[in-house]
Amino acid sequence: MTFKKIIFQLHKILGLTTGLVVFIVAITGCCWSFREEIESLYDDYKKVAPQNESILTPTKAKEIAKEVFPNNTVHGTVFKKADDAIEVIFYDAEPEFYQSVFLNPYTGGVIQVDNHFTGFFAFILDGHMHLWLPNEIGEQVVGVSILIFIIIIISGFFLWIPKKRKNLKQRLQFDWKKTTRWKRKNFDLHTVIGFYICSLALILAFTGSIMSYNWLKYVVYKSTGGEKETEFIIPENTSETLVNNETIPMDHLIVKLMNEEPEAESFELHYPHSKDESIYIEVSNSKGLYYDSDFRFFDQNTLEEIETPSVYGKYENANVADKILRMNYDIHIGAIGGIAGKIIAFLVSLLTATLPVSGILLWYGRNYKRKKTLKKLKV
Repeated sequence: MTFKKIIFQLHKILGLTTGLVVFIVAITGCCWSFREEIESLYDDYKKVAPQNESILTPTKAKEIAKEVFPNNTVHGTVFKKADDAIEVIFYDAEPEFYQSVFLNPYTGGVIQVDNHFTGFFAFILDGHMHLWLPNEIGEQVVGVSILIFIIIIISGFFLWIPKKRKNLKQRLQFDWKKTTRWKRKNFDLHTVIGFYICSLALILAFTGSIMSYNWLKYVVYKSTGGEKETEFIIPENTSETLVNNETIPMDHLIVKLMNEEPEAESFELHYPHSKDESIYIEVSNSKGLYYDSDFRFFDQNTLEEIETPSVYGKYENANVADKILRMNYDIHIGAIGGIAGKIIAFLVSLLTATLPVSGILLWYGRNYKRKKTLKKLKV
């Protein structure tokens, strides 16, 4: 067999093996692209009338929310603008539990309770990440399939390259006539669409794989010159005892940060799991973006800020390698390019979903149709 025939067989076998998974991941990724924009159309309950009063402290917000779910763990509390409700997030891994309690920041009244495992987008995300299978199984199937899809994209590009220069036009545009048969049209759909989206599909697949595999994230980070730790690290307190037992220092932290950073979109406070762990606050600096968020850590006794050895620290301290890694999710969903980037991600995902379909039709036409023709000739 020639080298190109070997590549063709590899492309065909891998495509048939992972086609259904790629189709599901691409379609669900397409649906996820505008989640924030769509959800903003019906989340009016997250807004409140601003008042000239103090907002709830983190401790008080946690106490009120715990009355709703007394047996579950508070993951963190999100504070936004003066007209935004406070969101207390509950999360437990086993049994899996993920819900939010929205509170009026001035009165403490419960506005609404959201279950993050129900609804359209929860269904879409589960399909995108797990194929609606048990998490442990689904994650592995999706992760391996997307790594294989990267090989399919690369092999597909080699197969796309025409032997003769005069045939290049056929690979770059649809030159259909009334007499053009559906098999030729299907071939053109597979090759022409595949060529134009291959580079962007490769980016989406690669960024998705980085989120699936820590070893790949480590390799990418270190190969771009990164020197920090790639895992998320919450440092320990630097003090040993409370400065004042009558007050809780953490309750002053949110107001302090709001005054220091009035332009920030939100402050997500995570309560320490032990007396030795520092307070972790994620400061969102841009609406719809994650890479430029500040991950800040404070001694829970003195509120002294503590540096983390992780890449996930203050954005102003991030070098090029740090920024590349932190941009990964925003690149994956297209948010890095604003609404235009999301439209591109949407279209690339949608067109990617057509490739397994047209590929399977090509395989079917070349095999089963040919066999039926041979049988008729023999008869």
